Amino acid sequence: MNRPESVSGVPVDAAVSLDDGEAERPRVLVVDDDERNLLAIATVLEDIGEVVVARSGEEALRHLLKGDFAVILLDVYMPGMDGYETAQIIRSREQTKRIPIVFLSAVNKETEHLIRGYAMGAVDYVFKPVDPVVLRSKVAVFVDLFAKTREIERKARHEQALLDANLRANAELLRAEQELRRAEQRQAAIIQSLPILLYLEPLTCAPRCPTFVSGDFKAITGYAFMEVLENPSLWAERLHPDDRDRVVRALEERGATGKLSVEYRWRCADGSYKNFHDQAVLLRDPDGRPIEYAGTLTDVTERRALESQLLHAQKMDAIGKLTGGIAHDFNNLLAAVLGGIGLIERRAELGEEHRKILGMTKRAADQGSELVRRLLAFARRQQLQPASVDFEALHKGVDDLLSHTLGGLVELDWRLPEDGWRAFADRSQLELALMNLIINARDAMPDGGTIVITAGKRDVEAGNGLELAPGSYVTVEVTDRGSGIPADILEKVLEPFFTTKPVGKGTGLGLSMVYGFARQSGGTFRLRSDPGEGTRAEIWLPEASAQEQAVAVAAEHKPADIGPALKILLVDDHAEVRIMTAALLAELGHEVVEAPSGAEALNVLRRTDLQIDLLLSDYAMPHLSGTDIVDAARKLRPDLPALLVTGYADADEIGERPMDVAILNKPFTVPDLASALRKAVRSRAEAA
Repeated sequence: MNRPESVSGVPVDAAVSLDDGEAERPRVLVVDDDERNLLAIATVLEDIGEVVVARSGEEALRHLLKGDFAVILLDVYMPGMDGYETAQIIRSREQTKRIPIVFLSAVNKETEHLIRGYAMGAVDYVFKPVDPVVLRSKVAVFVDLFAKTREIERKARHEQALLDANLRANAELLRAEQELRRAEQRQAAIIQSLPILLYLEPLTCAPRCPTFVSGDFKAITGYAFMEVLENPSLWAERLHPDDRDRVVRALEERGATGKLSVEYRWRCADGSYKNFHDQAVLLRDPDGRPIEYAGTLTDVTERRALESQLLHAQKMDAIGKLTGGIAHDFNNLLAAVLGGIGLIERRAELGEEHRKILGMTKRAADQGSELVRRLLAFARRQQLQPASVDFEALHKGVDDLLSHTLGGLVELDWRLPEDGWRAFADRSQLELALMNLIINARDAMPDGGTIVITAGKRDVEAGNGLELAPGSYVTVEVTDRGSGIPADILEKVLEPFFTTKPVGKGTGLGLSMVYGFARQSGGTFRLRSDPGEGTRAEIWLPEASAQEQAVAVAAEHKPADIGPALKILLVDDHAEVRIMTAALLAELGHEVVEAPSGAEALNVLRRTDLQIDLLLSDYAMPHLSGTDIVDAARKLRPDLPALLVTGYADADEIGERPMDVAILNKPFTVPDLASALRKAVRSRAEAA
């Protein structure tokens, strides 16, 4: 026969788990080995709670492992583990020791048995046969107590959950407030660090009187905001006089347009002017009525300075291109003039008076040639021949050139390195640059003094602010204690033809030539001056490598090589220059075949009856440039030596020529021409 597993339709060994919102039905555990007793008791108690039955002490303990009970009805005498032993085990377990135990007993009503039962953990006795009313009353007390305890616990959990939720909500609110505060602090810090002010200003306020300003007002203007509030006319008083009318008109128009955008100069507390960009818009309420102006005041001083530097650089570049073009035409003219003078000197029998006139003419042409060289130096379009420059030799060369120029009141103090490092530059141009700087220093000290020339070495890293590539540089500084240069013309002195000297005392090309030479050499030129204190001019040039220094030393000891007579194909579109160059070549013993264009020169090379030894071509010509002619000629004659002559050419463009093709600059002398021809023949032979 199957034993009953549940009473009132609920599994007897199922643990009841209800939501806090539902009432948990208390459970009663009835332990008896008699099926009839179990059924009877379950029937009596079924409407009080959920009845779970167990037929032995062991089974009762298994039920207790699965859930909690309001009360345990335990039969004292059972086979195996009796009620006393079962009660003792229940009381020994932490999870079950507080469950009330009511003993069921049909015998042993004596005091000693009752005392033993109470000692084992019983809270009451019910004797068999069981009176249903008494049993219900006793069990109902425990069930009600259990239910109320559970309700209290449920409410406590619910209240604790509400408290926890409230604490979490408060914590979230606190975190949100802290994050908002941090965000506000970050925004305030960003605004404080920027050269910008945020302001609010009433609709009508004359003079201006902002009601709110955000940003580092004192760092930007030099004034505390309270000083502006206390002196409302301060803003208008500090406007630059040249900007005041324009700004006032912009403010008047703001009332009609509802917006403002104006840039002006404003004198700060330290007396310096800053450029401010003032912008504002009109704020309105939901009904469209004007409220106030919201605006920004931005310090654009640095931006304006950078724009000014860029504009200056663009202007200098434009002037350079213009001067380079002019120099080309002058060089063609001077080449013809100086070539003709050279031929007259060599061929004509002149009297003393005529030689003086010819000498004055030649000096005038030489001065014109020097003027053109300075123009090309500024334009950075001269053909430099950089090499390792020994400072001791430079010192001696400059001293020799200036020994009769400086006068007795001025002394040169050379402070040169002892480490043996050298600059990589065109020595003749460096000498000319130093002469210009030293003469300027002399003119700035009419009462005499000492001019200090110092050579130093500097290492430049990336982002140096000097527009220099990272690397090692040599600096040559020329320092005087003269009258100095006013700040307002310090930048202008680098422009060509700008001079502060009296008429006839200077061309205005000295400093511009130095600037152009330094930039073309891969360095830079810096000028610092304090009126009344003196001037320091710095030429920065790349340092020569050890290999470049060794090449320079070997070249100094190499003997000159005089080449044989050649048959030369001369190409130049300028007739006068071509005729004069042909005459100079003939003077050197060479045979010349002339061509006025590149096309005719190539036709000459195609002839089989002419054996041309060297191609000598002008660089800047229409249709085909000098490099184009060389490239086409070498397709016909791969072994043909070539030499390019130029009065002006872009350095990058000429850089595309073959490595063995040299450049000869106009105007040139007979020795210059002879040397260039020998070099061209030797370079081609070495390349082959």
